[in-house]
Amino acid sequence: MSSPPLSELTTLRLGGPAERMLTAADDEALLDGVRAADAAGEPLLVLAGASNVVVADAGFEGTVVRVVTRGADATRMADGRVRLDVAAGESWDELVASCVGQGLAGIEALAGIPGSVGATPIQNVGAYGQEVADVIVGVRVLDRSSDVLLALDTEECLFDYRSSVFKRDPGRWVVLGVSFALEPTAMSMPVRYAELATRLGIEVGASAPVDEVRAAVLALRRGKGMVLDAGDPDTVSAGSFFTNPILRARDFEALVMRAAERLGADLLPPAWPVSQRSVKTSAAWLIEHAGFARGYGNPDGIAISSKHTLALCNRGAGTTTELVALAREIAAGVDQAFGVQLVPEPVFVGHHW
Repeated sequence: MSSPPLSELTTLRLGGPAERMLTAADDEALLDGVRAADAAGEPLLVLAGASNVVVADAGFEGTVVRVVTRGADATRMADGRVRLDVAAGESWDELVASCVGQGLAGIEALAGIPGSVGATPIQNVGAYGQEVADVIVGVRVLDRSSDVLLALDTEECLFDYRSSVFKRDPGRWVVLGVSFALEPTAMSMPVRYAELATRLGIEVGASAPVDEVRAAVLALRRGKGMVLDAGDPDTVSAGSFFTNPILRARDFEALVMRAAERLGADLLPPAWPVSQRSVKTSAAWLIEHAGFARGYGNPDGIAISSKHTLALCNRGAGTTTELVALAREIAAGVDQAFGVQLVPEPVFVGHHW
C-alpha cells in the first residue's frame, strides 16, 4: 500500500492507507476510475466527504476513487419550483448555505451536515424535521451491475428513514449527481421539529425566514458538537453513530415496560408515531439510560462526545478497532437493558458490524 492514510480524508480521522487512490474532478474521470477497477476485479471504494464512513486501521485493499466533481445548474419548473442539478462532489453544507442565500426553501433545516451532495440520497439524510427525500426529484447513477447510466426518479430511489435503494444494495450504485426541487421563497417550509420551533419562537408547523432557520439549526448542532470545528474535539466523529430505532407498537410497549421497571414510571422513552403499527424512539435516550454517559470511554482515544451520546469521537489517539469495540459495547448494553438492537448509521469499510 502506498497511498496516504484514509484518516486524512475521513471526519473521524481514522483509517489506514488504500492500495491505490484516484481523484475524479469530473464525471468522465469518475466513470473511468470505477470501470477500470471493475474490469480489473479490484475492490472499489468511492469517497467524497467521507463523513459517514468507518475505515479499518489496516486500510483498504483496493482502489479508492475520491469524488471532487463540481457544478450546480438551476432551471425553473412548470409548477414554479426551482430545480437544482448538483454534482455529487459538491459540499452539502455549502449548497444549503447557497440555497438559503438565494431564497430557496426546502433544505434549510439540513444545515451544518458534513459530507457531499452525492451521499445525501444514499442515507436519505435528515435532521430537524426535514429529509432530502422531501425535495429530491432525481438521482443520476451508474449501475455497476449492468454498467448502465440511469436517472432514477424519487419512487425508484425507495426512500425510507435513513435508507434508500442505494443503501440497501451497497456497492451497486455510484451517484453522479442529484436533482432537487426547491421553493423560491424567503420563508421556510413548515417547521416540524419541536426543539427547532422553540428555538425560533414559533409554533410547530409555522414558518420562519430561511436564514433564521439555518442559523438556529447551526446553533443547535454546534451545541451538540455536530458542526465540524477544528477547535472542538467532539466534532471529530461520524455524526450520529446509531439511527433512532423504529419499533413495532407491541415492541415499543415492551420497551416502556422494561424502562418503567428499570427507571420508574416517571422516566419513559420518547415516542414519535411513524404509523399505526410503528413508533420511533430515541437512540440517545436508550444509550444514556443504559448507563453510558457523555464522555464515556478513553479520554485520549475513542469516547462518547461530551455534548451528545449519539456521537463517538476520536480524541486523537484512537483507532478504528477501539471505535468498533466501544460501539459494540454500547449496543450490547442497550440490548441488555431494554431489549432494543441499535443499528449503526455509518458505512463500515474493512470491518463488519
